[in-house]
Amino acid sequence: MARHGLLKQLAGDLSFLDSTPFAKLLDSCARSKSACHTRRVHARIIKTQFSSEIFIQNRLIDVYGKCGCLDDARKVFDKMPEKNTFTGNSIICALTKSGFLDEAVKIFGSMRDYDQCTWNSLVSGFAQHDRWEEALECLVKMRREDFVLNDYSFGSALSACAGLRDLKMGIQIHALISKSRYSSDVYMGSALIDMYSKCGSVTWAQRVFDWMEERNIVSWNSLISCYEQNGPASEALDVFLRMMDCGLEPDEVTLASVVSACASLLAIKGGVQIHARVVKRDKFRNDLILGNALVDMYAKCGRINEARWFFDRMPIRNVVSETSMVSGYAKAASVKAARLMFTKMTERNVISWNALISGYTQIGENGEALSLFLLLKRESVCPTHYTFGNLLNACANLADLQLGKQAHSHVLKHGFQFQNDEEPDIFVGNSLIDMYTKCGSVEDGWRVFENMLERDHVSWNAMIVGYAQNGYGTEALGMFRKMLASGEQPDHVTMIGVLCACSHAGLVEQGRKYFHSMTEEHHLVPLKDHYTCMVDLLGRAGHLDEAENLIERMPMEPDAIIWGSLLGACRIHRNITLGKFVAEKLLEIEPTNSGPYVLLSNMYAELGRWSDVVKVRKLMKQRGVIKQPGCSWIEVKGHVHIFLVKDKRHPKWKEIYRLLNSLIKQMKKAGYVPDSCDHEAHEEQSDSELTSFYIKTMPQDAAAG
Repeated sequence: MARHGLLKQLAGDLSFLDSTPFAKLLDSCARSKSACHTRRVHARIIKTQFSSEIFIQNRLIDVYGKCGCLDDARKVFDKMPEKNTFTGNSIICALTKSGFLDEAVKIFGSMRDYDQCTWNSLVSGFAQHDRWEEALECLVKMRREDFVLNDYSFGSALSACAGLRDLKMGIQIHALISKSRYSSDVYMGSALIDMYSKCGSVTWAQRVFDWMEERNIVSWNSLISCYEQNGPASEALDVFLRMMDCGLEPDEVTLASVVSACASLLAIKGGVQIHARVVKRDKFRNDLILGNALVDMYAKCGRINEARWFFDRMPIRNVVSETSMVSGYAKAASVKAARLMFTKMTERNVISWNALISGYTQIGENGEALSLFLLLKRESVCPTHYTFGNLLNACANLADLQLGKQAHSHVLKHGFQFQNDEEPDIFVGNSLIDMYTKCGSVEDGWRVFENMLERDHVSWNAMIVGYAQNGYGTEALGMFRKMLASGEQPDHVTMIGVLCACSHAGLVEQGRKYFHSMTEEHHLVPLKDHYTCMVDLLGRAGHLDEAENLIERMPMEPDAIIWGSLLGACRIHRNITLGKFVAEKLLEIEPTNSGPYVLLSNMYAELGRWSDVVKVRKLMKQRGVIKQPGCSWIEVKGHVHIFLVKDKRHPKWKEIYRLLNSLIKQMKKAGYVPDSCDHEAHEEQSDSELTSFYIKTMPQDAAAG
């Protein structure tokens, strides 16, 4: 009302003694950000004696800038016959706000005089538009020219350090703040916590918080967010409880961070309590960021139905809400629901694509994951390191070396350096090593490892395990020694690879040494997997009694895998007494598993104890245990052909069996006698493998059928 009254007065009386009424009216326009009213006031000013006054023209430039009318601000600036420092400050502020930073620098260079405000406008402008290096360069120049740094200077500089993750520069600015009159300023303390948080220094963030004489909601939120983003997430919840004890009321930022911490911890109970608090407060119910955090929390905690219930009742949704649902469905193995949600999304980002691709790889639908990647490329979505991690995982699961090499070429085209930078992509290199070793190409895996700019313990583990799994035991142990020499500490996965390598290479004494070194040198408590490797190592070498004693001394209950490994060793070394004992142990754990029965039957057959073979077979029938049939498969021109014993599902089955009968006759003529240890298993394997052989040798157009 006051603004309209003043406009009416201006319309009737233009004979003011000074420009103060116009200045007040422009202040009102700036507060309301009304471009229309600003232009009306400007039109009146032009008709007065104040039209060329520097003070009122500076105010016009400033208000036009605040209203987003940069062209109007430029016109006023360009027509001014005289300019001063405040003129330059006003236009620089308008330009930096609109993102025209280079033009602002040009005007700065043409100014004869500038002040603290001029420098602050540049530092702030660069920081706000993510040109962080230039923001810090301006700050350094400002200080070099003996201008006093104030809270605006420090705030923008800390924002730039946070953006660059430049902890070293952040500490230097902290030192300057501690020497200034802003050392106890609550807003400066909050900005320091935020900077240390984004630079990953939780310790320093906590120290700043502890040193603060006064704290507000922003200070608490900054520390809670620090722990939520950097960990441990449990500390975020502890800080939140301390904040509540201090009598501070949380806002939507607090609650969103706490909900995200609950999601990281899978703390559904805490998440539900926060949800209850949200429901009770009207101002929180429609907050999009908090709503997205709740959907994500329920989805990550495996409560996909609750996530969907809340999602359906959100008054406003965006790509983040929908992506959380896609990710939640994918993790819950409801890939069809995830795909349906993905298809209905009006806007998708690369995170949405990554969530769906990851979902398909998790349930073993690797071909569909690869198809989605191709669709992503066709839609010109730029893949991230997470995309390539999932893509390479799919190639590894398929053990398809050609596809893996094509994926590698995409990785190279996107310029990944395999290093821990601002956006760490070192795990893409690790995924490449894993893919190549799983596809049997250890040499290619080694080349990737050698060319990585940086390596972490996962890189070393991938090579050690890769060598071990492919039978290169000596090379795996050599890699382990290099790892120790580099200063990288082994973990449980490393030691599984090392023990597996010893097993494949038959290095019993070294295996014993490495197993004991876990606790004595590396302070690692052996897990069940490590005992399994040792039992396998000792069993292969014929140390059956030692393997049995090791199982008996285990601090945890042995599972079917450990007993199965020992039973396999008993068969190889024909120890029927121990074999029978181990088989009984196995049947206690898995009474319906046909494996122990078959192995025990084979052991009796090898010793010619046919009556015992019959007893085992009868026992299987009595207990309703069914032996799984043998299976073989072969890939021809990208199509996989799968065969079971006596299989008649293949379109060329008649031709296949004709060839099989012919081959069997030729084998018998040549004097082939089947192994008597398990006639049934041998017959199944022979049938399916010969079928695969037939497919491999038949004409390609027929095989494609």
